[in-house]
Amino acid sequence: MTCAELVELVTAFLDGALDPETEERFVHHLSICEGCDIYVEQMRRTVAEVGQVGPEGLSGETRDRLLDAFRTFPRD
Repeated sequence: MTCAELVELVTAFLDGALDPETEERFVHHLSICEGCDIYVEQMRRTVAEVGQVGPEGLSGETRDRLLDAFRTFPRD
């Protein structure tokens, strides 16, 4: 699995929605790629924090900055 593939699947992984074979490949990639391991941990934290904020709790600027950060994440 490449880093780009992992990024595309991270939400499904965090939701427990990957099939067993794909999840195994995902977890293996995390075990050999420190950058992706850090990325997934950041995503876990983001989901936990943002999950506590209602839609009215984010300003338009904050929402736009978050979206921009995810769009510009480095891919291989």
